[in-house]
Amino acid sequence: MVIGLDKIFNSAINNTLFKNKEVLQTNYTPESIPHRDKQIEQIAGILAPLLRGERCSNLFLYGKTGTGKTLSMQYVQNELLRKAKEMGLELRIIYLNCKLKKVSDTEYRILAALIGKLGKEVAATGLPTDQVYSKFIEIIDEKKQLVVIIFDEIDQAIKKISDSFLYNLTRLNSELSKSQISIIGISNDITFLEDIDPRVRSSLGEEELVFPPYNALQLQDILNERCAISFKENAVDAGVIAKCAAYAAREHGDARRALDLLRIAGELSEREGNSNVGLKYIDLANDKMEKDKILDIVETQPKQFQLVLYAISELTKSQKNNKELNKFFTGDVYDVYRDICIKTKNEYLTQRRISDIIAEMDMLGLINAKVISKGRHGRTREIKFAIPIGLFDKIDAILKESLGL
Repeated sequence: MVIGLDKIFNSAINNTLFKNKEVLQTNYTPESIPHRDKQIEQIAGILAPLLRGERCSNLFLYGKTGTGKTLSMQYVQNELLRKAKEMGLELRIIYLNCKLKKVSDTEYRILAALIGKLGKEVAATGLPTDQVYSKFIEIIDEKKQLVVIIFDEIDQAIKKISDSFLYNLTRLNSELSKSQISIIGISNDITFLEDIDPRVRSSLGEEELVFPPYNALQLQDILNERCAISFKENAVDAGVIAKCAAYAAREHGDARRALDLLRIAGELSEREGNSNVGLKYIDLANDKMEKDKILDIVETQPKQFQLVLYAISELTKSQKNNKELNKFFTGDVYDVYRDICIKTKNEYLTQRRISDIIAEMDMLGLINAKVISKGRHGRTREIKFAIPIGLFDKIDAILKESLGL
């Protein structure tokens, strides 16, 4: 047993593959961002008035995951702050990731997080939201300055609360005497602004930029650039980069996925004591990432989504030996969902709204939901869990913890 562990530990210590693994991590900011010059120049042009001491337009960046939105924004942000420092200009840029738990669950928490980024503190709970707004205004207006707030994955915050907090933030400029606020939203949902209150849209949507997906050749350029820095020479077999890029191009041109795929393939090969990354490890890494992606989806969805998913999970478990292969209908799900809501003291939605959530789950690949006709009784969905059996226990644990079961 000890000998076996020593072999694993020694293999990790005598790393034969990686030179600098951090280069493949999502939090790494490269010196250059291939194939995004146009978008970077457009962002810079919109934010440039800040260097004249003027408030810039609100800006929204759209595009699928891994299309370089956040990376491009961070690149311009760093250059802007460098230039502002050279000029002796007071400029604050606050970055907030709305996907993080306990940050964007409520308007109160968003404000508390923003106040924390400004170096002050506010009670985690207990104060009226209006009072927290007053505190935020007081802090911002302490001196003459321009403040830019970047909300990454802003659509996640809107799903959990509402668009009212964005409207309130845009109205703050009328209450500030020394400072001015600009808002930058980053979203994976290109239809995001279409679904919010027209008043909010008119006050927010001043400038919009769409980031197109990368194609396979562009992804190869990105991977080759990072691969040269992250892996030792000749550690990656011929064809690995092309295969990796092809997988990611198929998934909406996601550069983040391509980099993760290459890193995980390297880690899997390294664990087996190899000195190179072969083609088979891209397939193994892809299988692992698919499983991890499902768990991430389940963990980050709103509570009502989780309640419906748990109802489907419970129905699947109860029909384990059913010859109908665990198929059931929307009405069955709704009955179990209502019982769970009562048990967990959550308000339950209408059956029509639950049908929308079921359709969303089908789109995400968590279930298979086929619409069938029941004659004069109308139409319903025939539902079946599409999650691999090996993930059942993990998903069950995530849902129980989140729902307090």
